[in-house]
Amino acid sequence: MYPVPVAGVRELLVTSGSTMAAAEVARQMSEGARNLSLSGHVGFDSMPDQLVNKSVCQGFCFNILCVGETGLGKSTLMDTLFNTRFEGDPAVHNQPGVHIKSNNYELQESNVRLKLSIVNSMGFGDQINKEESYKSIVEFIDAQFEAYLQEELKIKRTLHNYHDSRIHVCLYFIAPTGHSLKSLDLVTMKKLDSKVNIIPIIAKADSISKNELQKFKIKIMSELVSNGVQIYQFPTDDETVAEINGTMNAHLPFAVVGSTEEIKIGNKMMKARQYPWGTVQVENENHCDFVKLREMLIRVNMEDLREQTHTRHYELYRRCKLEEMGFKDTDPDNKPFSLQETYEAKRNEFLGELQKKEEEMRQMFVMRVKEKESELKEAEKELHDKFDRLKKLHQDEKKKLEDKKKSLDDEINAFKQRKTAAELLQSQAQQSGSQQTLKREKERKNSGFL
Repeated sequence: MYPVPVAGVRELLVTSGSTMAAAEVARQMSEGARNLSLSGHVGFDSMPDQLVNKSVCQGFCFNILCVGETGLGKSTLMDTLFNTRFEGDPAVHNQPGVHIKSNNYELQESNVRLKLSIVNSMGFGDQINKEESYKSIVEFIDAQFEAYLQEELKIKRTLHNYHDSRIHVCLYFIAPTGHSLKSLDLVTMKKLDSKVNIIPIIAKADSISKNELQKFKIKIMSELVSNGVQIYQFPTDDETVAEINGTMNAHLPFAVVGSTEEIKIGNKMMKARQYPWGTVQVENENHCDFVKLREMLIRVNMEDLREQTHTRHYELYRRCKLEEMGFKDTDPDNKPFSLQETYEAKRNEFLGELQKKEEEMRQMFVMRVKEKESELKEAEKELHDKFDRLKKLHQDEKKKLEDKKKSLDDEINAFKQRKTAAELLQSQAQQSGSQQTLKREKERKNSGFL
């Protein structure tokens, strides 16, 4: 039984508005304080169980982005990490650019369902010009933030069953060169550290010796710090995981080996890689950091990664996006800025800009109309001038033709006159010829008679 304090009873009765009960309690208090005991178990300690049951019923989602050059074993590590074989086509090295490919899966362990999304950066680091290799990755992450923000801004929101595609963690695969980070690695992680939780990983760690691996880890961390790259640090504020997370922060970056092949070692079947000189056991902490990565990523800090994505990276994107849209929390006088006032201000600003653009378009239209009218007038004047020239030319040609026709008519008349004279002369000549012929005939006849 739990005694209820008198002050608590007074607050409860006053809050409920029961005047008669308050008067009765005041009378009893004047007679002497008494303790009230609970009649049974209240049960608010079952709230965590209710939350767990509800979360288990709804399921969880977890989205992993794998960034690294082709051939570093990203797909193999994912298969090893979740103890399954995900479907996927092998990557090629002739990609013209970086292509983002997302695959969704549903996994179940005991009675807990997990919606897993594995996003792979196809062709990363394969181009000769790697200057803009990170842009596709940044654009993809921002697109997922934008989709979630648009869902939040809807009037009818369905966030309770919305498929959250925001990236919760980025596993950045580093080539086991043993020397230092490439410029591409530094630039890409610097562009991503404000948008996603980055966990650096040395891929194929069995290709480098143990001493070189330790030096390589120190070199990587010093370069990240000197270049201001903020990677994900396992949280140490929770006492239950502070010790293990603090220890694991010192092991970053994790040197991992992935393998889906099981080899019999002793009396057990273990995931391992067989070499002529020996066997590398994936789950042996003396051989690689795969177990550390799995523990930190899935068993210990998965929920913190989801929370950090929402409270840090998404909130940063949301704040910048809303500030770009003109929304603010306070006005210039540091007074609360209501959404209605913001909407009205943006609406008036938009209407002003719209009116200004409309006026500019009207002026531009009038100016273009005037220019077109001027061009048409010039063209019309040119046509008139051309018409006048052609008309004058036509008249000149017509006059020439008429003159030529007149001269031809004169020639024809003269020709006709000459022809008539010739015909007259010819007829006269024929008549005189016929007369002479008759005269000769007569003379011949006369001479014959004699």
